[in-house]
Amino acid sequence: MSTQQSFAAAVAGDSPPPPRRARESHARSWNGLGVGFLAKLGLMAVINALGLAAVWSAFVNGAWVLLGAMVVLLVLADWIYFTRRHVPLKYLFPGLTFLAVFQLFTIGYTGYVALTNYGTGHNVSQEQAVDALLSQNEKKVPDSPSFPLTIVRQGDALGFAVVQGGAAKVGAADQPLELAADATVVDSVVTAVPGWEVVPKGQVLSDAVLADEVLALRVPLTDEAQDGSIRTGDATIGAVYRSVLTYDATAQTMTNTETGVVYRATDEGRFVADDGTALPVGWKVFVGLENFGTAFTDDTYSGPLVKIVLWTFVFALASVVVSFFFGLVLALLYNDPRVRGRAVLRTLFILPYAFPAFLSALLWRGMLNANPDYGIVNQLFFFGARIEWLDDPTLAKISLVMVNLWLSYPYWFLVCTGALQSLPDDVQEAARIDGAGPWRTFRSITLPLLLVSTAPLLIASFAFNFNNFTLIYMLTGGGPRFTDTSATLGHTDILISMVYQISGVSGGRADYGLASALSLIIFVVIGVISALMFRRTRQLEEVN
Repeated sequence: MSTQQSFAAAVAGDSPPPPRRARESHARSWNGLGVGFLAKLGLMAVINALGLAAVWSAFVNGAWVLLGAMVVLLVLADWIYFTRRHVPLKYLFPGLTFLAVFQLFTIGYTGYVALTNYGTGHNVSQEQAVDALLSQNEKKVPDSPSFPLTIVRQGDALGFAVVQGGAAKVGAADQPLELAADATVVDSVVTAVPGWEVVPKGQVLSDAVLADEVLALRVPLTDEAQDGSIRTGDATIGAVYRSVLTYDATAQTMTNTETGVVYRATDEGRFVADDGTALPVGWKVFVGLENFGTAFTDDTYSGPLVKIVLWTFVFALASVVVSFFFGLVLALLYNDPRVRGRAVLRTLFILPYAFPAFLSALLWRGMLNANPDYGIVNQLFFFGARIEWLDDPTLAKISLVMVNLWLSYPYWFLVCTGALQSLPDDVQEAARIDGAGPWRTFRSITLPLLLVSTAPLLIASFAFNFNNFTLIYMLTGGGPRFTDTSATLGHTDILISMVYQISGVSGGRADYGLASALSLIIFVVIGVISALMFRRTRQLEEVN
């Protein structure tokens, strides 16, 4: 538009249209703002909905720390993504949130558990322990009235329907008896309850599994465990059962009304009598550094712990050194252009890397078995001799290192091959011109340059083998077992498999507090070693 046309349009009262490029940019910005804002609004709505659900769940369960953390994260998310500032945080916040949830929270919670007696017999609160003890020690009240019983079901939950005090009531194991005003009652027997399915007595008597569930069912009379419950001994008649224990919340005692024995709450989270006997259910309490002391002073764990720590370091270091050396030798050999068929040979050498580690460990376990019928290693290489590869402590350790070599050398073969191919030829050529031999060139030039790129991977491999639970569990299971301790620990256990055994995941008594304490020790050891080794690797940068 010319100047005269613009002046004429202004005189006529019309504003001149903006340039075409400005109009297109303006339209793109508005369209982009609308679509982007709506997408962000929808995503943040979903995040806030999930966050509020988590906040409500934490509130209902009394998890106040988690509730506070969730509120802070939600407020921060809304503040960051609904303001035009803090652009870097819009990209950093998701990663920082996942770091806080999956790393810092996990470490923090592990530290919390390590300071408690959490484990078998101590995995609930004191209130829950009291309810459990009262429930477990119930007996039929001698003068209890009998109730014609109707077995009902709501989903997978079984319940009882009875007529008590002229009113129909229904309840389940986790739902005390409550009035069922709409229930149908015939001759003092409940025949139908809205929302519940009546289970025929014939079905209960003919189904042994269902009958056992009914006989074991306990329906509380009220929310108070001391008021007792309704149980049945024949799936047809119910009676009131009450605990022989009585709880005094003020005195923190549990008294057996039949024997008169008084059990007092202790700092260890148990009810203990004067003669030292204790009730079977305890509760979780704060014990401070007791678990760390147990690991180093209790004869059950202190002796095996020293052996296991030494073996853990030996296993991790030997696995890294042997595998790296073997992989490096193969890489040097098959990096020589004079070797024919290098591509095929390299493919064959990395085949073990293609198989799952746990499956390879299981196969080696069968091949190393001392049984001559299927111990193929003894058959082919030792003329059928019965060599106890996995039952002798020394041979079992050697077997672990050699099997780990089989699993790990392809990785180092690939890494070293790539590193060798990336080395500058001019430096090695200059060394040869200066008269350096092959060994001198390798020791002074090739290896230092190789370590520049592989040293961080060596540290990571050491950390991995320090916690190589899969190989230990699948090949030896930690055995053979120690004979000088009652703990289920063995000569080939490493720290992480020791934690697994103590945690009780594989069965037996669980001690999550002690297992968490050992986990923190592993974390600190790995962290310190990694930090020191990474500092040492900085010296290799001078090679460049």
